Amino acid sequence: MGGVSEDASVTEQPDSRLLDELLDDIYHGQERISQVDIYRRAVAAELPAQLLARIAALPQGEYAVDEAADLLGGTAG
Repeated sequence: MGGVSEDASVTEQPDSRLLDELLDDIYHGQERISQVDIYRRAVAAELPAQLLARIAALPQGEYAVDEAADLLGGTAG
């Protein structure tokens, strides 16, 4: 039964890693990025639907990397 919770945490790691890689890439040399631009780049990077849904749910506006990571569940910043 302990393996079930371990498996659940393992399945979340790739999403977090993909999100962090995306944010690191798009924020390179940028202070703030709009929600629309984050979403476009995520679609182009073919991120999983679950991550795309989280990005799409962000309120419109511009975000610093730490704000975006915090709201989306990543660790970048």
